[in-house]
Amino acid sequence: MVLCNCPDEACADRLAKGLIEARLAACVNRLAPVQSMYRWNERIEIATEVPLLIKTTAARYPEMRDWLAAEHPYEVPEIIALPLAAGLPAYLAWVGQESTPA
Repeated sequence: MVLCNCPDEACADRLAKGLIEARLAACVNRLAPVQSMYRWNERIEIATEVPLLIKTTAARYPEMRDWLAAEHPYEVPEIIALPLAAGLPAYLAWVGQESTPA
């Protein structure tokens, strides 16, 4: 599971569709916009962002990460991989199947 915040819905949709089309992810959930507060270039910033929850495999993560970093408009995008402790075997198999190049 990978978390990535986007600057707006259009960007989130473009990245989600690109990940699915490239088979770098099996599923991407676009969540409701959130308010983010962070320090950037020595200033405190407040921004509305659109989170993505990306379902992929550990094997596909490096390529997915590199693609996402290249396509994302942020200079340093949030791309955080979270390990899964467990999951429905059939769902995890589907994620593996859909994240495998054709």
